[in-house]
Amino acid sequence: MSAPLPPRSRLQRVFGFRTRLYLTWAALFVLFAGFFLSFDLKLSIILDKLPNLVGLHLAPNGFLQGAALTLFLCLCSIVVSVALGFITALGRLSHSAVAFGIASFYASFFRGTPLLIQILLIYLGLPQLGVVPGAITAGIIALSLNYGAYLSEIFRAGIIGVAPGQTQAAMALGMSPRVIFWQITLPQAMRTIIPPTTNQFISMLKDSSLISVMGVWEVMFLAQSYGRSSYRYIEMLSTAAILYWVLSIALELLQARMERHYGKAYVR
Repeated sequence: MSAPLPPRSRLQRVFGFRTRLYLTWAALFVLFAGFFLSFDLKLSIILDKLPNLVGLHLAPNGFLQGAALTLFLCLCSIVVSVALGFITALGRLSHSAVAFGIASFYASFFRGTPLLIQILLIYLGLPQLGVVPGAITAGIIALSLNYGAYLSEIFRAGIIGVAPGQTQAAMALGMSPRVIFWQITLPQAMRTIIPPTTNQFISMLKDSSLISVMGVWEVMFLAQSYGRSSYRYIEMLSTAAILYWVLSIALELLQARMERHYGKAYVR
């Protein structure tokens, strides 16, 4: 016989879980804002540079800048890295020695070397082969290759984590291996894949700041440039931190929505 549930506190009876959650976030946000305001920030500088940091204005070369460019870099890299990660995961699950060797070598190298080195190798090394990528293109290639290697392990873990009985039951119904993978295995694996994958995308969002070493006008590059010219580094770095945080929250909301979609079968 199960033990009785503990009595609910008066606070729990008056306020629901969601209300208490919002109150907690509001209290933490007030403390967070007070912490930053204690730096004696010069808000006029932040307001003056904020449109450029957000990306409301185009860069002098006529392309995106600031948070808009950061988001563009990440969206392009997410699409390519997901494709690379999925193909690499299939290679790791393949019975072909060649496919397994290529996939494992790729994942080992790009997980075992720093992203900054990879960015510089692509940006400075490809011209030695006669290919001269732009800074933005080199950044997208580096981010895609790096995170594709990490995503491959996440995808592989999600696929092998599906109970073998699911495949066996589908085979007993006469389904083909392709149909079983796309209709049975992969949808169930998505529930396990989504949280760590979104976590990687958030890390990619922050690691895109490393592309600033090539002079790309993304958030970190602008924050450093404006801080250097005005001698107000804290204002610019704090604004950049808030922008990265807002973009990360957007990814977290997308993650929650996808988790609800693929977790419908597990809701009691």
